[in-house]
Order: sequence, then C-alpha cells, then structure tokens
Amino acid sequence: MKNKGFTLIELLIVITLLGILAVAVLSAINPIEQMNRSRDTATRSDAEQLINAIDRYYATTGYYPWRTGATDKDLVTGSVGVPWTPVNEDWVDTEGELVLDKLSSGGYAEVKESFVTRISDDSYNTLQVYNRGQGGDSTYICFEPASQAFKEEAAERCEVVEGEIALPDDFPEDDACGGEIKYNCLP
Repeated sequence: MKNKGFTLIELLIVITLLGILAVAVLSAINPIEQMNRSRDTATRSDAEQLINAIDRYYATTGYYPWRTGATDKDLVTGSVGVPWTPVNEDWVDTEGELVLDKLSSGGYAEVKESFVTRISDDSYNTLQVYNRGQGGDSTYICFEPASQAFKEEAAERCEVVEGEIALPDDFPEDDACGGEIKYNCLP
C-alpha cells in the first residue's frame, strides 16, 4: 500500500518558491511608496478643495478670505510670513480673524468643519498658500510630497529649460523650487 501525500522536502521547496515569489511581488509593488502616493493624492485633493473654496469665497465677496474687504490690499498673512503662509489655525486675515473659520461654518461655509480640522491638524502634511497680491494673480496651494512620483513631478515643474524655468510670472518659484525641497503646487 502506497501512501499519498507530499514529502517534507517537497513541501519545503514549494514554500521556498512561494516565499521568493512573494518577495518579488512586494518589491515590485513597494507598499511604502504606494502609501506615500496615496497620502500625496489625498493632500492634492484637499489642496484642490481649498483652492475651490477660496475661489468661491472670492466670487461671493469680491475679496480673498485673508482680506477684510475689497479695498484691503494686504497680501496673504500668517505665522510664517508674507505671502507664503501655512494653512493652519494661525492663518489670520488682516484684522486677526481666522481665515479657515471664514471659509467654514464660522463664515461662508465653503468647506466643512471636518475638512478644516483635518488640514489644520499637526500631523497633516502642511499646505502652504501663496498669492503675490497683484491684480489677476493666481492663488497657489502647495505641499511637500512624500512619494517619489510626486517629488519627480514637482522637480519637473521646476526644471530649467533653455536657461529659464517655464512657470507663470505669479508662481512662488523661490519657495516652491528653491533648495532641495520641491513643492507640488496647484493650480
């Protein structure tokens, strides 16, 4: 009578082969890069939502939320400096009112309070807002990417072509493209 089954050697060979395949698949997928890319994608989505909220606020009031009226000519203000400002609980308008409150339920309700809580949390990838303050300038929301794909995208935007960086005149070139850190900026 012959026993049916696998020998210990056969089982060890199959387990070893499965282990090698699993390592090969995991190294090709790179789960850490995938998690970082997922975080960067969420941050980009939040930046787009914030830009849209600022644009809606401007369309409703005729001035940006960091200003107190249409005749107020002050630039974006905050705890770090003008006009490159972190989006957090210290972001205030020219009279000291919290800008995120003006954009959320405390003001025109352009974004939900839960959105404000998320993007102003200390553990969140800090968004930076930039507006040069001249008529017709764009508002940029920038963030420091964690994934290699988003870092490469930021570096490509800052690449010098024929001696110049091909960026809009109102782009925060020194802040976004200076040094080793390359920020992803929207729009």
